[in-house]
Amino acid sequence: MLNIVLVEPEIPNNTGNIGRLCVGTESRLHLIHPFGFKITDAAVKRAGLDYWVHLDRTEYESVEQWAAQVPDASRVFLFSSHAAKSYLDQDFQDGDWLVFGKESVGLASVVLERFPNHLTIPISPLVRSYNLANSVAFVLGEAKRQLR
Repeated sequence: MLNIVLVEPEIPNNTGNIGRLCVGTESRLHLIHPFGFKITDAAVKRAGLDYWVHLDRTEYESVEQWAAQVPDASRVFLFSSHAAKSYLDQDFQDGDWLVFGKESVGLASVVLERFPNHLTIPISPLVRSYNLANSVAFVLGEAKRQLR
């Protein structure tokens, strides 16, 4: 099982879509506060449809609280547009932690400094960034392909 971590997500529709993706791929969703919405927001439920009740979800008050329960920091992968290594060049393993930052600014430097494995998603210079839910889908799809 893979672990998807959203650090301070801001857009409820993205979180709902990612929740549905996690149910469909049998992955765990870890959400780190603060959120830009209430988890009971109708947009979260609408995007997650009726699958949300099946979601394996854990919430944390801080990055520190989440990081304290990670058994192997070498299997934590942070996604950043500034990373040099593509996720396509990474060998994923069952139990890996795939960490994504908030939609507006990505991961804070304090989070990036805490873990050494930084990956990027290749993108055309014509596009500034991918939608968070799409980014998670790219990476989760590749990791699941490798683990099949």
